[in-house]
Amino acid sequence: MTRQERSTPPQQQYAERSYRSPAALVGGVLLLLLGLWLGGDALLRGATDTKLMALFALLLGAPLVVAYTVRPLVRAGEDRLTVRNPFRTITLPWGAVQDLRASFSTEVSTAGGKYQLWAIPVSLRQRKKVSRQAMRGADTSRPRFGPNADAGGPVPRAMADQALDELREIKERAADRESAQGEPVVRWSYAVIAPAVVGAVGLAVMIAL
Repeated sequence: MTRQERSTPPQQQYAERSYRSPAALVGGVLLLLLGLWLGGDALLRGATDTKLMALFALLLGAPLVVAYTVRPLVRAGEDRLTVRNPFRTITLPWGAVQDLRASFSTEVSTAGGKYQLWAIPVSLRQRKKVSRQAMRGADTSRPRFGPNADAGGPVPRAMADQALDELREIKERAADRESAQGEPVVRWSYAVIAPAVVGAVGLAVMIAL
């Protein structure tokens, strides 16, 4: 080993990983464009009451669309798991994570409670499809050669289950690391909550008048 090789600090074996729902992102962007088109038209051409209604509707609707489609994110680092849900951001040192599971939704468990992973949705349809593929792959009556032969390879997994497998692997590596210990930290997203509340109150006042 050369002197240069000995002096080079070891690099992290795994880079930080992020998980999002592509379908939610696309749907959210389309909804925002539609809302801005309709709301912008009302703001430009409508009467005073119509403009106010459109303004409050945008203040209410746009943050909610962003919260449930664009905002959700799961970021897995070497020392902690960051869960960004519609209205909260939860920072979990890996030492505080007890379990990661997926049934009808994905969630992470700690000693203080459970948190849903909005960015990793569970698709029951995809699970059924993967299950059928796995059963076909396990059918030993199929010919080993020819056009109907099984190509082999790893057992397929649904996207949510595969993501949780990766997160469990990172958790196991960090279980005893001192820098991965600590308590969960929960922060509310007031940038989403505040305009939505203003929009809801404004719409309620306009309807009551």
